[in-house]
Amino acid sequence: MPLVRNPILPGFNPDPSILRVGENYYIATSTFEWFPGVQIHHSTDLANWSLVARPLNRKAQLDMRGDPDSCGVWAPCLTHDGERFWLVYTDVKQKDNSFKDTHNYIVHSESIEGPWSDGIYVNSSGFDPSLFHDNDGKKWFINMLQDHRRRPRFFAGIRLQQWDPITERLIGPTKNIFAGTKLDLVEGPHLYKRNGWYYLLTAEGGTAYDHACTLARSRDIWGPYEVHPQNPILSSANAPFAALQRAGHGDIVDTPDGKTYLVHLSGRPTTQRRRCVLGRETAIQEAYWSEDDWLYVKNGPVPSLHVDLPGTHDDSNYWAEKHYTFDGTNGLHSDFQWLRTPEPERIFQIKDRQLQLTGRESIGSWFEQSLVARRQTHFSYDAETVVDFSPTDEREFAGLTAYYCRYNYFYITITADSDGQRELLILSSEASWPEGKMSLPLSDPVKIPNDGKIKLTLSIRGKQLQFYYGLGEQSEVQEIGRIYDASILCDECGGHQAHGSFTGAFVGVACSDINGTGRVAKFDYFTYRPVEHESDRYEV
Repeated sequence: MPLVRNPILPGFNPDPSILRVGENYYIATSTFEWFPGVQIHHSTDLANWSLVARPLNRKAQLDMRGDPDSCGVWAPCLTHDGERFWLVYTDVKQKDNSFKDTHNYIVHSESIEGPWSDGIYVNSSGFDPSLFHDNDGKKWFINMLQDHRRRPRFFAGIRLQQWDPITERLIGPTKNIFAGTKLDLVEGPHLYKRNGWYYLLTAEGGTAYDHACTLARSRDIWGPYEVHPQNPILSSANAPFAALQRAGHGDIVDTPDGKTYLVHLSGRPTTQRRRCVLGRETAIQEAYWSEDDWLYVKNGPVPSLHVDLPGTHDDSNYWAEKHYTFDGTNGLHSDFQWLRTPEPERIFQIKDRQLQLTGRESIGSWFEQSLVARRQTHFSYDAETVVDFSPTDEREFAGLTAYYCRYNYFYITITADSDGQRELLILSSEASWPEGKMSLPLSDPVKIPNDGKIKLTLSIRGKQLQFYYGLGEQSEVQEIGRIYDASILCDECGGHQAHGSFTGAFVGVACSDINGTGRVAKFDYFTYRPVEHESDRYEV
């Protein structure tokens, strides 16, 4: 079989849950505060993947207004019981003090494309839930168990209880079936059954550079579970120069011809500070079952950059320019998402062949801000848009943003001074990272005419970001502002030093009106142009 290069889902696609139904493979990944919730990709060869669904797309399933950065949808698990698809997920409401509020839900559908049911509340005892369908027809709900008395290590183990699909509730006894290993921070559980063994795959070590996949097994679903003799089965913790770092949080799938693969999250750090601007991505490894009935990762435990897969990957689309227009026929392109709200009509509409953003709260709001963006999936790229916006004062602004979270963003805005004179102003949180406060004074504003469209562009080459602007749709652009450090748009700088920022960099358009009048900014198009650049050499 041909070698395929990891990751198979580049850019922010963490916590993969994989499933095969017949000849079709599906991977569900976390979306955190980005709406709609959960990305489901489809493949027939494990090498080429396309987005087919974001199932959590209405208020009855998910409302994340007020969820802090890197909260929202954590670690979905996608399964199939022979009749329907099941998706379980957590909506995290807070995570940064002595308590975590983690509400777990189930939705189901007969088709992967939906419609998916309304959210069914299950419990809140921990996060990273999964659903296991035993061959006797019983369904089992598993999640990590949290204990706030154990701070700072509140990961208490893996909780098991039976789920009744008729009454749609948990029934019977509950038990902590696995306390984890010395790697610590046990989470991300998945259960499997093979040759009379129950196998429990978990994530340990935290989601930074000590991350790992741990495997244990038992003859009884209630345990006790013995740990793999060569645990962890996957990790980059002892391989600091491996191309794929932060490897962990995995799931297993079998092919029709009996081969086994493990999908897992990983990160590709850049710069000497080891910053993952593309967030945690989905990679895949070939695995095999040994005569001792244990699973081993081929050439593991360190993940391989190149893997034998049934298919050959076609990367021509990966390097193709994406030019998005807004003609209104198919709605917003599926590459785009927005933040938190299940009421997108309050923040944008497609009208008159434009994307029209209604100014809401300021950039970085955890409640309602008008920001529509796509993932950064390349280390270097150009982005471009043309905007028509007529602000009346300094509290109205709209433009182009490279965004990670409220603590880390770069934003070139069309705004106005207190007399109504239009100007361009760059807003940045770079100077005060990690506090995430805009330092004053800001960059010197550039006066522009009060009428006419403005072209805004940005270029990222590795860690260097430069903004440009032009007066009019067809104008040549010129530099504005200094070169910024784009590498802070990363997990390692997302407001937490480790284990606390979980998404990835986005690029898109935004509009704020903190006067509360809902002033509208109109965008003619959006272009994302990948660039191969010498700073992108990450293979070792």
